[in-house]
Amino acid sequence: MGNLRKLTLANNQLTGEIPPELSNLVNLTGLSLANNQLTGAISPELGYLSNLNLAGNQLTGGIPPELGNSGNLTRLSLGGNPLTGEIPPELSNLVNLESLDLSDSQLTGAIPPELSNLGNLEWLYLADNQLTGAIPPELGNLRNLRGLNLANNQLTGAIPPELDNLGNLGDLNLANNQLTGAIPPELVYLVNLRELDLSNNQLTGEIPPELGNLSNLLSLGLANNQLTGCVPRPLEKIRIDPAELGLEWCQ
Repeated sequence: MGNLRKLTLANNQLTGEIPPELSNLVNLTGLSLANNQLTGAISPELGYLSNLNLAGNQLTGGIPPELGNSGNLTRLSLGGNPLTGEIPPELSNLVNLESLDLSDSQLTGAIPPELSNLGNLEWLYLADNQLTGAIPPELGNLRNLRGLNLANNQLTGAIPPELDNLGNLGDLNLANNQLTGAIPPELVYLVNLRELDLSNNQLTGEIPPELGNLSNLLSLGLANNQLTGCVPRPLEKIRIDPAELGLEWCQ
């Protein structure tokens, strides 16, 4: 099997630990063991791959910082495992990374601002963890980002206006956190935005009328905040219900 380049054993009922001997397959570039019942820790030796998908298992322990030693990884998916500990800032060394999925785990601590070094990143999924602290304004440097999902954490502070640099972003989900402050009117610069969910936070102030200029916006979630004022008329196009927000349409 020395010439094997891709190994896919996803969606089976595999049990036990991931054999460290897989690192002996020196020509292997892609490994998918997703949606099995694998246990144990993630072997740091797997960082040499260009595509690693271990999502949907029962892997435990922390994310090995050694995974950041490989410049080959383009896709790293570890979501859906009961992983603990913090997100290693060493992952910022994966300069070729296009997709990072660490969602639906038990990760704690702050989002490393060093992730802003991942200039090729298109998808960043950190939802459904126990992350705390503020959203790093440095994430606004990820100009190739198309999807950003930080929902269902314990993030605090304001929504960084620097996110307005993410002109390619189509999906922004910050729901179910503890975010405060006003909705930044700078979000109007996200011209490709189709879905924006800010519901179930502690946001205050008025809804920026500039959001009505987002011509591609199909869905806007604002429920369960502390918004005041009225709902700008341009938002009628996405069928938002002012009653759900305890507000009325602006005259």
